[in-house]
Amino acid sequence: MKRSPFRRTVSVQLLFASSLVIALAGCKQAPPPQAAGGPQAMPVQVAAVSMSPVPAGDTYVSTIKSRHSATMQPQIDGNITRILVKSGDSVKTGQLLMTIDPLKQQATVEQQRGTEFQKKAVVDYNKIEENRQKQLFEAGVISRDAYDQAVQALGNSTGDYNSAVQGTLTQQQQLAYYQIRAPFAGIIGDIPVHQGDYVSPTTLLTTVDENAGLEAYIYIPTERAAQVKLGLPVDLQDNSGNSISKSTISFLSPQVDNGTQTILAKAEIPAATGAKRLRTQQLVRAHITWSSNPTPVVPVLAVTRIGGQTFVYVATPGTNGYTAHLVAVTLGDTLGNNYPVLTGLHTGDKVILSGLQFLQEGMPVKPLG
Repeated sequence: MKRSPFRRTVSVQLLFASSLVIALAGCKQAPPPQAAGGPQAMPVQVAAVSMSPVPAGDTYVSTIKSRHSATMQPQIDGNITRILVKSGDSVKTGQLLMTIDPLKQQATVEQQRGTEFQKKAVVDYNKIEENRQKQLFEAGVISRDAYDQAVQALGNSTGDYNSAVQGTLTQQQQLAYYQIRAPFAGIIGDIPVHQGDYVSPTTLLTTVDENAGLEAYIYIPTERAAQVKLGLPVDLQDNSGNSISKSTISFLSPQVDNGTQTILAKAEIPAATGAKRLRTQQLVRAHITWSSNPTPVVPVLAVTRIGGQTFVYVATPGTNGYTAHLVAVTLGDTLGNNYPVLTGLHTGDKVILSGLQFLQEGMPVKPLG
């Protein structure tokens, strides 16, 4: 019996397909065996939470003032005739800064001198008259009463003359007010007036400031009245929080400002620091330390922020080693490279410092020293 050509062709095709499947199956690699004991622990650096003295304090806006600072105002009226300095000049004690037109006062002095000369002439005449009357009295020509009148006239004229002399000195001293001089060595501030301006005792001419003897004026709320005291540490800082100078409270006002309900405290600034980095009327931040208490601290590297909240990973021991546990914490202001921990951790907890971006809750970790 003959086979049909169609059957013979199908059989050949099936045989070829079976051989191809067996060949492919032989080329496929077997899957690697699963690691025994689950995922391996991730090596991480850890640090134990320790207690450290953490200062408790508050920061206030403070104004720098100098004990040697003068506002220059005239004591008389008149027009400015000369301005001999400009803003920023360094001046010495007694140096002439400005002059005010003294012609009117000089005329007053000359008039007073004329009155003084008149009084002197009267005194000279009364001296001669008193001497003549004395001789006549001693010769018995005139009575005692006539001689006493001559003595009285001399005394009255002498008193008038002395008064005129003092009046001349007073008017001469007034001339000194027409010259504006530096009360001490310092730096000239702004000069808002100009030559020819009419000034009066209420006019601001300029200021003279000595950048030494500086003090920080700190206004402390009355809520801190029970805590503020002399000797408390004060850290003066710039707007970025960088320390400028260290000091202590050296003065406390015995009164409370009625308008602001604050207590004025002063902190003296060392001369070397003040001359280099601080100026009169400069605003700085004054951080006052009330107390220092032991508080748990953690390195800054251990803190991570999620959704605006602060967390740390703690290496928690278990039956099969350590696992990473995410703990929410409340932190204080940074102290160097550490954060004070207000809530969330305890002394001895091992916080994780490295690989925070790879950690997950419950992930096995291997703490390194």
